[in-house]
Amino acid sequence: MKIKNVVFALALGAIFMACEKDDDPTLVPLGAYGNGILVSNEGPFNNGTGTVSFVSGDLTETESAIFNTVNNANLGNVVQSIGFADDYAYIIANVSNTITVVDRYTFERVTVITEGLNNPRYFLYANGKGYVTNWGDPNDVTDDFVAIIDLSSNKVSSSIPTDFGPEKLVLSNTSIYVAHQGAYGQNNVISVIDANSDEVTTTIPVVYVPNSMQIDSEGYLWVLSGGKPAYTQDETAGGLTKINTANNSVDISLDFETDEHPGYLGLDGSKLYYILNGELYSMATSAATLPLESEI
Repeated sequence: MKIKNVVFALALGAIFMACEKDDDPTLVPLGAYGNGILVSNEGPFNNGTGTVSFVSGDLTETESAIFNTVNNANLGNVVQSIGFADDYAYIIANVSNTITVVDRYTFERVTVITEGLNNPRYFLYANGKGYVTNWGDPNDVTDDFVAIIDLSSNKVSSSIPTDFGPEKLVLSNTSIYVAHQGAYGQNNVISVIDANSDEVTTTIPVVYVPNSMQIDSEGYLWVLSGGKPAYTQDETAGGLTKINTANNSVDISLDFETDEHPGYLGLDGSKLYYILNGELYSMATSAATLPLESEI
């Protein structure tokens, strides 16, 4: 069973946190899963089911398959990711073409979205709506889109055609940035969607196979790209791109070595973190060069 983003997330505390914060120093959970970490587990491809595990906030306890336990039901195949909007979690199973909506604190099922999806990938909450990237047929570069979910009805209300292979999304003001890895191929663009008009306003070329993004405290978008892998017989270097979100121009582009393919970009304050060859690297957001030595 594959576990999505566990090593990096647990190291930095950068995975989805399902907790309620207020002025009271005593944290009162809103449900059994209200204070801890949720981990999505893909499960076997094309058969079986994915699951979600819970790790307590103090990292001393774990519970597997919490959705199955609470609802006596399965999530489907493959559990790709989890997104959040207010008190709800949206669990995406891409092979099953479903999004299961649950109370994020109790994990009780609210509904399952089954229409208007085609190989869904990641969820973003923006401007009162849910945005979900969809590959369509991974071998077809013309049928990719972002589905828009009406969160009052939990139904897909419309869709936005995009370049092929849309994956993760981040929000800056009213602009949604979508990284296009390229599905079963390789792509090298970031789409920019206006969350008011729900239209693609521009695309930004970056290094091939953008796999993760972060917005820093000054509003710059950082995009980490893995580059084309060796099996393509056209291997290219990974890269780190800094984008000015005020005008969507590239401010800095840093290249790795040709055989270096980084992933899992994280941000903590003014420091960026990523994984390369199984090691953790960090660099300041003010830096103009890549680090030479790893942290771990």
